[in-house]
Amino acid sequence: MKQNPSVAPEGKVPLISKIAYGFGDVGCNFSWSFVVAFLMIFYTDVFGIGMGAVATLMLISRIWDAVNDPVIGSLSDRTRSHWGRYRPWLLFGAPITAVVLVLCFWAHPDMSYTGKIVYMSLTYGLLVLGYTCVNLPYGTLCGAMTQDMDERAQINTSRSVAAMIAIGIINIITVPLVKYCGDGTLSNAQGFVCVAALYGLIFTLCHWFCFFKTRETVAVAVSRQRIPLKRQLQAVLHNKPFLMAVVGQLLFGFILYGRNADLIYYFKYVEGNENLFAFFSGVIIVPSIVGAALFPLVFRWSNNKGWAAAVFSVLMGGSMVLLYFFSPTQSPVPFYVLAALAQFFFSGFNTAIYAIIPDCVEYGEWKTGIRNDGFQYAFISLANKIGMALGTSLLALFMGWAGYVPNASQSELVQQVIHHGFSTVPGILWIITAFIMLFYRLDRKKYNDIVRALRERKA
Repeated sequence: MKQNPSVAPEGKVPLISKIAYGFGDVGCNFSWSFVVAFLMIFYTDVFGIGMGAVATLMLISRIWDAVNDPVIGSLSDRTRSHWGRYRPWLLFGAPITAVVLVLCFWAHPDMSYTGKIVYMSLTYGLLVLGYTCVNLPYGTLCGAMTQDMDERAQINTSRSVAAMIAIGIINIITVPLVKYCGDGTLSNAQGFVCVAALYGLIFTLCHWFCFFKTRETVAVAVSRQRIPLKRQLQAVLHNKPFLMAVVGQLLFGFILYGRNADLIYYFKYVEGNENLFAFFSGVIIVPSIVGAALFPLVFRWSNNKGWAAAVFSVLMGGSMVLLYFFSPTQSPVPFYVLAALAQFFFSGFNTAIYAIIPDCVEYGEWKTGIRNDGFQYAFISLANKIGMALGTSLLALFMGWAGYVPNASQSELVQQVIHHGFSTVPGILWIITAFIMLFYRLDRKKYNDIVRALRERKA
């Protein structure tokens, strides 16, 4: 019998599928990392919207997430096609989301202030929905590709390495591209919308590549009876490793996205040179790749993905706290060494925190008899987005409280808020996160016992 070359035996995943899955996160970052790093400064410095309105939007949008994330998760779980449950969402959702991304960065300077608020709210709400329709099934897809714990670790390593490369490229080229496509400044509307169109195209092509070169091989019993929402929620609450993953994602989103939104403000207003943002991003791109690739080694040493995450998190936190005492202009060597170390450890943590998620699905199925990959990943996605909303909203609120003025010299208080948001605050929070992740108990031996028990149960 001739085998499909895209499906390997005994839970092994072909190399091309691992690479293609990694490209999915390249696409995700050309949308979401671009949004996180640049949409806030686009709203304040280009579109002319106040910090308070931006902070309010970020918080209110999470109510919208609380509705659409579980709905999309359940719908993806119930999707039935010859392509599988999750891959069709990549095929059809990516181009639609790309169009909405462009609309988000399409400024309308002649609008009234109220009109700008309405336009911002509608386009951002649609973007959040579109991104959920793609990213949530994409994240769930990993668990449907194999049940082998080490293969999943390698798949997520591919994802993390690809993501770190993508983020590095985005951070290096975005400021020069916006200036090139616009009027030579970072405050030009035309520059942002052109870059959004390019990134939307990359977002679509990467997810299509992922769609065509991956396969869903984990068999799931098809039931004609819909599992009630209440029962699914009860199953989630009995899944302790999953609850730890949710807490980890909440902290991850809060710290990461709050700091990422702060980066361009730090270099523009504290260091006085926004072009340093691209240089900074270039310095940390290689440590990003190496750090992500190191995760499987740390996992083999610890036999626990949560403990591996804790090791990376505490070292990252210490590096960021020390970063406060150095400047890229006055003390560049220690500054960039610490920045590289922080990114090295962050990449390992990023790989670990996402590698945890699919393992929790098997635990939940073993514990409760319910397998609802998409529904569970919806809460992971929601926790990450709530963390992002809190991190970016608090940054905006503190900057507004300190007296931030767009495209002007900032007061000492504003600069201190931005500086601490770049270093000490995220550093301390990463150390706290490391302590929390030590309570994750689903190690390699327990997971393998669970998988064997599930196979015997199904047999």
